[in-house]
Amino acid sequence: MANVEKTYQVVIDPVVNERMAEHMEFLARVSEEAADNLLEEMMAGVKSLQKLPFRNPFYNRTYLPLDKYRSYLFGDGRYRIVYQVVGKFVFVDDVQDTRQDEDKNSKVF
Repeated sequence: MANVEKTYQVVIDPVVNERMAEHMEFLARVSEEAADNLLEEMMAGVKSLQKLPFRNPFYNRTYLPLDKYRSYLFGDGRYRIVYQVVGKFVFVDDVQDTRQDEDKNSKVF
């Protein structure tokens, strides 16, 4: 019997797209190469969630429901994708700069 992998559909919140676009524009002013590399890493991380969304730890914070969200670190740990798995879908609800205060990062929630 063949091993059939389950594929999840990844849905990125429009607010997340806007926040990342703003950050990419800012970063590109400093270094276009750095912005391109960060975007590549982020998209690779998002794509990996199609196959293995449960491999990342829960992202439990006092302002979030327990064991609902997970997080994926990228960019040498400087950025975090916060997402939830619901049925066949992976909803990317936030992308955070881990170097900032958590209160600043929780804009989407």
